Amino acid sequence: MDDSRETFGQNAFVTGFPVKHSRSPLIHGHWLRSLGLAGSYRAHEVAPEQFGAFIAGIKDGSSGFIGGNVTIPHKELAFQLADRPDALSEELGASNTLWMEEGKLHASNTDGRGFTANLDERHPGWDQTDTAVIFGAGGASRAVIQAIRDRGLKNIHVVNRTISRAQELADRFGPAIHAHPTDALGEVMKGAGLFINTTSLGMDGEAAPQMDFSPLASGAVVTDIVYVPLLTPMLIQAEEQGFATVDGLGMLLHQAVPGFAKWFGKTPVVDEALRALIIADMEKH
Repeated sequence: MDDSRETFGQNAFVTGFPVKHSRSPLIHGHWLRSLGLAGSYRAHEVAPEQFGAFIAGIKDGSSGFIGGNVTIPHKELAFQLADRPDALSEELGASNTLWMEEGKLHASNTDGRGFTANLDERHPGWDQTDTAVIFGAGGASRAVIQAIRDRGLKNIHVVNRTISRAQELADRFGPAIHAHPTDALGEVMKGAGLFINTTSLGMDGEAAPQMDFSPLASGAVVTDIVYVPLLTPMLIQAEEQGFATVDGLGMLLHQAVPGFAKWFGKTPVVDEALRALIIADMEKH
C-alpha cells in the first residue's frame, strides 16, 4: 500500500452515528504530524438517512474527502454502496475503510487485520495453536473469526447465550467454526490455546462474570476486544490465573494502518508513543 506520491492536503474522515467519541482523529492526526503530511482526518457525523447522499458526495468529489473510516451503524451500507468491495468485505457483508481509486469507491474491512496484528505485536506465536474459543457472537465477532480462520486455526468454537447467533456464524465462515451454548464453555475451553472475548462484558467498568480459565492449554493467551478499561475484568481474572493476556487497544490502532496508507500514501507505524497518546486520552474521559 505504501508508495512514494506526495500528499497535498488530502482529507479523510471517520463517520458514524454518533461519532464524537471516536479516537480515530487522534490516531491519524498523530501520524499526519509525525510523518509531516499536509492532509487532514476528522470526525464527520452522518445520520443513517443521509448516508447515501454522503457516499455519493465522495464518489463525485463534492465532499472533499478521498476516503475514510466507517463505524456503527453504517458498515453494512458502506459495503453495499461501494463500487469495489474486496473479498474480506464480501464475506463479512460490512466495510470499515473506504477510498477512491481510479474513479471508483473501494472498500475493505480492516478490523480482522487489526486484531491479528495486535496479537502479533503483543504476543508473537499466538497462532501456533489449532484451537480458539470466541465468547460472543455479535457483530464484533465476525471479523475476528474471519481473521483467525485465515491465519490457519482449525477449530474455532463460538460460544453464545443464543446458540442460533453462533450457528449463523458457523454457517457463514465454514467448517472450522463450531457453535455452542454458554453452558458448554468449560468443555470447549479444554486444551484451547486462545480465548477471545468479543462481548461488551466489562466495558466502562461494568461487571463481568467470574471466569475459570483453567481448562485452557498451559501456554494459552486470553485477549479482549474491549479496551476501555485497558485491563478488563476478564483480563484481570486471566492474569490472576496465570495466563498471558493481550489488551484490545492495539486492535484499534492496527486496524487504522491500511486506510492511512491508502489515503495519504505512507504506511504509519503503531508505536508506544501512539499507545501512550490514546491511553492518556482514555484516562481523561
